[in-house]
Parts: sequence; structure tokens; C-alpha cells
Amino acid sequence: MKNIWMILTAASVFVADQLSKLVVMQIMNLPLRGEIEILPPYINFRMAWNRGVNFGLFAGEGEATRWILIAVAVAISAWVALWIGRGRFGTAAQVSAGFLIGGAAGNVIDRITYGAVADFLNMSCCGFTNPYAFNIADIGVFAGAFGLILFANEKKPA
Repeated sequence: MKNIWMILTAASVFVADQLSKLVVMQIMNLPLRGEIEILPPYINFRMAWNRGVNFGLFAGEGEATRWILIAVAVAISAWVALWIGRGRFGTAAQVSAGFLIGGAAGNVIDRITYGAVADFLNMSCCGFTNPYAFNIADIGVFAGAFGLILFANEKKPA
């Protein structure tokens, strides 16, 4: 199969993201508890509902913004899948695309299901208290975009 690494990575990131949210939200009941110290101050679970994009930008824009963000994520994911799928990209670019697509899909499911993205990972260090939370899908989107910047020019031989 031509793009097996992209497909496997996207599926893995999506499943890891959704399973982590299931555990944190349903089993650990983070929405009710608000915060759980895991390895303070380095990592804590802190419930945050992100209705916008990174760092909550555009969060107060309403229901239309939710559906616009869903459409943008789906469109970008489809474009990346087609771009990588039609080219002769190496494994690193395929994995990067999979990270981005899997992460975007995880956050799209949140927006559809909850009306916002469920963020819960909070990391601080060295006297700096980070007020923001993120999730595995966010890591996937960031790592995927960064990986595509680094590896998209590496082509497989014909």
C-alpha cells in the first residue's frame, strides 16, 4: 500500500487522543474535578475547553466559528492527504502527514461532540507557570506540521 505510514500514523494518533480523553474525562472525571496533579509542577491534568484555535484565539466568536474551524480542519487534512498521497514522499513525510491528519481528526471529533476541544495536559517548569492546556491531538498537529516543513522535500526514488 502506497501511503501506509500516513494511514497508520493518523489512525494511531487519533486513537491515542480519543482514548486519553475518554480516560481523563470519563474515568478520572476531570471535568468535575478541574485539576489533578500528576507530577507537580511539571505535568498536571487541568480541564480546559477550547472553543477557538491555539491559545483560545477566536474563542468568543460563537457557534459559526465552531463549524468554520471544523471545515478548515477537514479541508486542510484532505489537502495534506491528497498532496502526500499523490506524491512520491518518503516515510518521514508520510508519518508527519499522519500526525497532522490524526490530530486534526481528534480535535474535529471534540468540536462535533462537545462543541469545543477538550484540553487537559498542562506542563510547567523552572519557576514558569503555564496557564494553557493542550491534548495529544494538538501535539500531533504541531509535530505533523513541523515534520512536513522538514521532510516534504525528501522524495522517494522513482
